[in-house]
Amino acid sequence: MWLEALTHAVEKTRRNIDKFENLFPWTGLDGGDYKRSDHQDWTEGFWSGMLWLSYEATGDLKFRDAAVRTVHSFRHRLDTFKVLDHHDIGFLYLPSAVAWWMLEGKEEAKVLGLEAADVLVKRWRPAGGYIQAWGPAGDPKNGGRIIIDCLLNIPLLYWAYEKTGNKMYLEVALAHAEKSRRYLVRGDDSSYHTFYFDQENGEPVGGGTHQGYNDGSTWTRGQAWGIYGFILSYKYTKNPVYLEVSRRMAAYFISRLPADQVTYWDFEVPIEAGTPRDSSATAIACCGMLELVDCLPEGDPDRERFVSAVFRCMKSLTENYLTSEDPDAEGLLRHGSYHVRGGMSPDDFVIWGDYFYMEALMRLVRGVPGYWYERN
Repeated sequence: MWLEALTHAVEKTRRNIDKFENLFPWTGLDGGDYKRSDHQDWTEGFWSGMLWLSYEATGDLKFRDAAVRTVHSFRHRLDTFKVLDHHDIGFLYLPSAVAWWMLEGKEEAKVLGLEAADVLVKRWRPAGGYIQAWGPAGDPKNGGRIIIDCLLNIPLLYWAYEKTGNKMYLEVALAHAEKSRRYLVRGDDSSYHTFYFDQENGEPVGGGTHQGYNDGSTWTRGQAWGIYGFILSYKYTKNPVYLEVSRRMAAYFISRLPADQVTYWDFEVPIEAGTPRDSSATAIACCGMLELVDCLPEGDPDRERFVSAVFRCMKSLTENYLTSEDPDAEGLLRHGSYHVRGGMSPDDFVIWGDYFYMEALMRLVRGVPGYWYERN
């Protein structure tokens, strides 16, 4: 099943290269087409990542050459500072520039990745002790805000420390990871999407949501970012606290899955006919749990539990959500959601869902991880 699904994903990616040309898929439209972006958002790196994964799966230079072209466009984006005043720099540059460095050791890719890390570090707010998610420093609405998504961006800083030995990168990443653990993860192992701090002294103000059902609910994609993000911090630091919080967040996630094993967009949203799912949250959680399993010792009872959950989730995604019967559809997974409360793509293809689904397949078929840390 996994090999057949991976083959489908790779072939769809191949067909999309000529369709997308120099633009990047973002979220889906009715009829199966993706909206295109010209470096206007936080999502462009996922298309690069799908090209690199397809190259690793096949060795076909068409994928490699297309991926390299995207990296060159990321160089232009950084040089012109185009839509980079946010924290999602890891989402942009890890699956693009850093992936090229990991796979081929290209010095220009390494330099670009390090310059991107410098962009992310500039969002560090020393008075509060966190990386600001959105907006400029001092912004009255977002100046004190962190969000759980950043846990997948700080691996760029861990990587930069490993490449340079500059402890500034490590110290910022560690401080932000710890701030996230203390304030974004609740006592019952659920999570806030966002948390706000006083900008002057860093005192905690309170948690809330931007894309979840309400301030006290658990946005499922945020929980998935936490599962994956904390185990990545463990991979880099070997601090067992991060392994345990990832483990607990994974247990929370799988204990609340619906019957078909693909989550709705929020764990607390009332379930009615037409309530949006988020297939992307399930795909991200699967990647996180596969990473988590690799970090658990032999004999740990949670290894079998999490592997079983991944198989159930991936089986449902493959049998019920994959566009394998629709060759004209540009996306891989149906029923992803972006920002349901805001009316933005509540039930569509989303490129990050496609990327993480393909990453999970590569792990299952080839034992190949994604591009969030340097491979041994």
